[in-house]
Amino acid sequence: MFTSVLMIEKPLTPADVEFVTTLHGDDQVSFVVLMQPRGKQDVLLRAIDDVALGEFEDAVREGDEPGGASAVVPAEEGLRHTLTALRAAGAEAVGQVVEDHPLDLLKTVVDETGADEVIVLTTPHFVEEFFHRDWASRARHKVGVPVLKLFSHAADDQPQEAGG
Repeated sequence: MFTSVLMIEKPLTPADVEFVTTLHGDDQVSFVVLMQPRGKQDVLLRAIDDVALGEFEDAVREGDEPGGASAVVPAEEGLRHTLTALRAAGAEAVGQVVEDHPLDLLKTVVDETGADEVIVLTTPHFVEEFFHRDWASRARHKVGVPVLKLFSHAADDQPQEAGG
């Protein structure tokens, strides 16, 4: 069985589920999902990303994502949704919400599960990516398995592999 650690910051869309569950063809896949909501962290970086994407209304809106402990309940619900969708697609899936030190936890999970790869599935974060401060760039220096960075999209779009 192929084991992937899947790092996400929001629930997977049906297109995301289909994409990650078919990455390895007909091989049986097991996922360990680590969900860390962005919450109120990096608000300035997200506003810059919104401007870079031409989403000006999003850049000037008040943040609607809860921060701190308030972010945990929606994250738990999103994680449950994601695990249910992965299982419905025929994959084994377990997971947890990450509140602190996501890369340390990632390293521990990779080591303990003998994972074959890490998949980081996020929306684009151009500023973080430019400075190599995004999860995938930082994870490549922390874990001893391949790290694949994918961008999630709306339900009617297909996820795309990110460069680098």
